Amino acid sequence: MRITVTAESFKLAQVFTISRGSRTQADVLTVRVQDGAHQGMGECVPYARYGETLESVAAEISGLPDDLTHESLQTLLPAGAARNAVDCALWDLAAKQAGKRVWDLIGLPAPRPEITAYTLSLDTPDAMQAQAAKNAARPLLKIKLGTPDDMARLEAVRRGAPKSRIIVDANEGWTAEVYADLAPHLIRLGVQMVEQPLPAGADDMLAEIARPLPVCADEACHDRASLPKLKGKYDMVNIKLDKTGGLTEALLLKDAATQEGYAVMVGCMVGTSLAMAPATILAHGVAFTDLDGPLLLAEDRAAPLKFDEAGVHAPTPALWG
Repeated sequence: MRITVTAESFKLAQVFTISRGSRTQADVLTVRVQDGAHQGMGECVPYARYGETLESVAAEISGLPDDLTHESLQTLLPAGAARNAVDCALWDLAAKQAGKRVWDLIGLPAPRPEITAYTLSLDTPDAMQAQAAKNAARPLLKIKLGTPDDMARLEAVRRGAPKSRIIVDANEGWTAEVYADLAPHLIRLGVQMVEQPLPAGADDMLAEIARPLPVCADEACHDRASLPKLKGKYDMVNIKLDKTGGLTEALLLKDAATQEGYAVMVGCMVGTSLAMAPATILAHGVAFTDLDGPLLLAEDRAAPLKFDEAGVHAPTPALWG
């Protein structure tokens, strides 16, 4: 088996901003796993929040042996971007070797289209209202917030999209005081869920207050080992392949979280259709799907995912799986 890693960049349709910074392109690593007759592909997005760079993740992958399996990979690499790209490439390779779809190999039903959130980048209230108005026909909008001055942004988005369902992602940007002040207004404006309002590791206050609005763990939840620290603080977990380290762990995390009473959101980093494709398998039956990465791009893979009024569809074999 031969493993190759390629760094690639895909332009965004517009500047994308969260509480930690802005970007104009998606910088990804594409992993190819070849057995001579078949090739499997996977993609990851190294994330500086977790100490990852394109170079560090590529180095992790380059040190792997040639006789990889899903089981051995789980012990050779920690949860994170490197393991994700390789794990997903191995699943793609297995599907091509067997002439079957990945969900058939796993024993799951074929993914149905799922309505995905569409993310509005953090900006001025006027700009966010304009973004919301432009996308007011979308059934689910996700608002990037995370500053002390977010009330005006919330009001502006609701004015721009009065009928859309809204979820909010603070990306760890609020203090306990800011969140306590905003929470009643989130409910008043019809927000259905708030994602990671406080920094991971500084979120104990969430266990001490009533949570009429569901709170989702994102940066605080990576894999199954994260679950014990979430108890009493969160109502939902956001499963992202680049955090779990691949589809193998993501499926196990979904099962474990569900058994412990958490609702599930399936999310993504800003990547291409190749990165989203394995996550469509996870999205079946979850509370929220947020696989809009390709919708934020100006350019995508050659066989991109299909998005329409029914939602995001399962990948074709030409893309993955």
